[in-house]
Amino acid sequence: MDALENILNRVSARKLAEPFPSDDEMKKVYKAALRAPDHAWLRTSSFIEVKGEGLDKLSNIFLDFGKTIPNLPDDILKKYTDAPYRAPMIIILVNTHKEHPKVPSIEQKLSTAAAAQNIMLALNAMNYSCIWRTGKMAFNEVIRDALGLSNEQEVLGYLYIGTEVGDKKKIPNLDIDNFVSYL
Repeated sequence: MDALENILNRVSARKLAEPFPSDDEMKKVYKAALRAPDHAWLRTSSFIEVKGEGLDKLSNIFLDFGKTIPNLPDDILKKYTDAPYRAPMIIILVNTHKEHPKVPSIEQKLSTAAAAQNIMLALNAMNYSCIWRTGKMAFNEVIRDALGLSNEQEVLGYLYIGTEVGDKKKIPNLDIDNFVSYL
């Protein structure tokens, strides 16, 4: 797939199902992720791949988190519990803050965000689809601890991965003049 066409035509899927990428395909995806800009080569990005029984474990982590919220309605608790099953594979985006005099924390997080975009583009080039989710399950110390991460680590989001089912979302035709100014 042409690189520019890949970028211009990538869109999050409405619904995902199997198949999901093979282990060999995911090695290429992770290599693409690690080509993201990384000031001082701090290597602050890492990934937790979740599939199969891992989806059950993540569902239980989300359920346990939900139980920490006082008076959470049962339908919301069920939504948390069901969330991991919306795709056959999930990549949890993890950023590990490293002290550096020239690379602030936000820049390190932006590097992980760029890695996530590279993952999404690599998957799109392989004819898979992806949805990036954040919400209450990201930037969350309870979830971080349940995943066995350190205090320096933070979950920046979840990439839900699989094969798109149904109609592809229409890509809006945006007028660049509404987003670009010139000095």
